[in-house]
Amino acid sequence: MSLRFALLALLTAQPMTGYDLAKSFHSSVGHVWNAPDSQIYPELRRMETGGLIEATAVARNTQATHATKRIYHITATGEQAFRAWMATPIEYTRERDPAHLRAAYFEWADQEAVRKQLLAHVGHWNELREQWQGQFGAIRDRTHPIFAQRLLISPESEWARITAYKLFAYEGLIARAEQEIDWAERGLRLVDELEPQPREDGGGRLGEDRGTIPGEEVDR
Repeated sequence: MSLRFALLALLTAQPMTGYDLAKSFHSSVGHVWNAPDSQIYPELRRMETGGLIEATAVARNTQATHATKRIYHITATGEQAFRAWMATPIEYTRERDPAHLRAAYFEWADQEAVRKQLLAHVGHWNELREQWQGQFGAIRDRTHPIFAQRLLISPESEWARITAYKLFAYEGLIARAEQEIDWAERGLRLVDELEPQPREDGGGRLGEDRGTIPGEEVDR
């Protein structure tokens, strides 16, 4: 159901076509609620059937005769449903975290496999952090197109409140990414502490003295 309300949230800023909605979704709320286009378009049809949104057919700017596109508007019923959803406490689901589940059993994997997984974790959360920092900066600087439109249709007295909550949301996401990166980097240090390192000369373990083979003479 959250996909429905994410789409309604976008339509509270401005009417949009299905294409523009999907594009705006992926560049804004898609950062906190992922959904492919194959879910977005059917949900729009269900929302229209349920009276949450309505569509107006307008002419396309093409040479094709009678070519039209549908622009979706949020209805009063949709706004009421969105406000009710915002006022409802979140029902938290049980956590499913494959990265931390695997970490609990890293003793079953070799050193390189563990390092590879932890480095991938760092890379994944670094990428997300960069995306979220970009969104944070665009909101702060008022260059994000959907955010700018939201301010345009809102009283100036509400701008500070609107901005603060949007920044607050992305601050939490950035902090989560940084925590995951710190955790994985701690894991990489832990691997070095716990796992024996091979000698560069290929013999024994790090710090071990191979000594001499019994009966072998040592060159003087």
